[in-house]
Amino acid sequence: MIDFANQVLDWFQQHGRHDLPWQQNPTPYRVWVSEIMLQQTQVSTVIPYYLRFMARFPSVTELASAHIDQVLHLWTGLGYYARARNLHKSAKTIEAKHQGSFPTSIEELMQLDGLGRSTAGAIAAIAMQIRAPILDGNVKRVLTRYHTIEGWPERASIKRQLWEIAECLTPQNQVAEYTQAIMDLGATVCTRSNPSCIQCPLQTGCKAFTQGNPTDYPGKKPKKILPVRSATLLILLNPCGEVLLEKRPPTGIWGSLWSLPEIKSAGKEFDIRHCSIEYNTREELPGIRHTFSHFHLDITPIKLRARQINDEVAESGRWLWYPLDQSIEVGLAAPVKKLLTTLTE
Repeated sequence: MIDFANQVLDWFQQHGRHDLPWQQNPTPYRVWVSEIMLQQTQVSTVIPYYLRFMARFPSVTELASAHIDQVLHLWTGLGYYARARNLHKSAKTIEAKHQGSFPTSIEELMQLDGLGRSTAGAIAAIAMQIRAPILDGNVKRVLTRYHTIEGWPERASIKRQLWEIAECLTPQNQVAEYTQAIMDLGATVCTRSNPSCIQCPLQTGCKAFTQGNPTDYPGKKPKKILPVRSATLLILLNPCGEVLLEKRPPTGIWGSLWSLPEIKSAGKEFDIRHCSIEYNTREELPGIRHTFSHFHLDITPIKLRARQINDEVAESGRWLWYPLDQSIEVGLAAPVKKLLTTLTE
């Protein structure tokens, strides 16, 4: 077990990445934001989002005092928006219950919204030098290959076994370095496809390498055919060239994001919150498909140019006339941003 940690640490010192933005001044806040952003998202994608986020919200206090629209605006395009909502909610909790300081135990960290055991462990280890195992996707891949653990690692029995192994392998010292090293090894060497086994410091002890089948591990998630849903979204342009957006409910898909209104029918007039809108032209645009983790959404966009608009449409908090130059900071659902960008082009 000691050899395993030492091999990983030696490799990290010589070949690991040391210039990632969240590795500089690794405070609990900076590590927390990076770990949340990196959930199900690649490092190269996260870096520009992280830099913009830190520039805008350099501390948990500033994040807690921000409006959720500002937070979601900076998250637009990163996906999995529940992460941003939980980040904002947890920042408020840290301010209110912990006087702006992060809890220093795994148990307390896990009470924050959106923090599981692995993310809490990463924050504790990297930012606080507290010995805590982690088990993100990269670490699962390394451990299942090293020990040839079969099956989907999210199955309860397999996950429990992996946590036990991770606990045993985590060294008593250099926990911050080891935590970064084991994640970095999985991300850059022990990759999902085409792993660079010849460069891996664990090669001699890795059972999957010995068997010649590292890509057989970890086991795949049982396949499930994603259902297909459909929606018709209204692109309503007013005489000023602004488009009407509706704020989504806090829960459900695109929670708290601004989206194009979803419509049920397309007649002479569109009834929006008891407001009658008449239009001059109607054009059905090419459909697009947006895939969520659990279903496909086929979107039919209908573009209208309004002739007459009831002022009630500007009801505060629910509706927004949004300029196409995107000069107002709000969180947009990814396909909505795509459609609006198409309009400006």
